[in-house]
Order: sequence, then structure tokens, then C-alpha cells
Amino acid sequence: METLTLADAKEMIDAAETESDEIGVPMCIAVVDAGANLLGFHRVDDALLASISIAQNKAYSSVAMKMPTEDIGEAAQPGEPLYGIETTDDGRIVTFGGGFPVESDGSVIGAIGVSGGSPDEDMTVARAGLDAIN
Repeated sequence: METLTLADAKEMIDAAETESDEIGVPMCIAVVDAGANLLGFHRVDDALLASISIAQNKAYSSVAMKMPTEDIGEAAQPGEPLYGIETTDDGRIVTFGGGFPVESDGSVIGAIGVSGGSPDEDMTVARAGLDAIN
């Protein structure tokens, strides 16, 4: 796969929504391409309004930094190399779990971001989206 397509985004969102339903936590799910352009977005009924921008920013963070948001958070702790990064890029960099890059042949071709639950719940739902196309 060279690029992430709308069809891929729909598949990812459908799988993530199914997982969201299974764990009983309404989520917002965002998928972006390699340029951080929004390919698809879905807000499950009753998902937190704040989760709309958080999900999109998690996807943005993962593609911009080419790493999961959880890893960004670890590298952003005091004394670590990315300490303070969450204050850059107009505050769009998210430092807690729920965002994952989508990779193909060693290149980042997009990302998924999920928000609505705890970071662990968000990561579980995001991984379901990733697994749908891997």
C-alpha cells in the first residue's frame, strides 16, 4: 500500500466503531493521510464534544511525529528529549495514548486518532482500526 485511501479510512473507522461499541465507550475516530489531511471522521452518538478535536489532534500528532502518541508522551517527560513538545505547533501535539501512525513498507502513510475514553480504551479502539487494514 503506497497511500492511505478513503476506502482504507472507512474500513478503519468501521472497525474502530465496532470496538467502541463492544467496550461500551462512545468515541470519536479520525483518520489522516501522510500530509495530516483528514480522510475520515466519525463521532459515535454521545461521544464527548472535546473528543472531536482530541481525536483529530492525536491523528495529526502521530503522523507529524511518526510515532504513537503514547510514545510522544514518554519522550515528553521532564528530563526527556521532547520535554515541552505539547506546547508547540499551536498545542496540537498530544502526549497521551490513542494515536497511531499507519505504516507501509517502512513509511508512515497516515494515522488514526481516537478519543472518548481512558488512554487505554482509546488505544484499544485505535488498534482495532489499524488491524482492519493490516
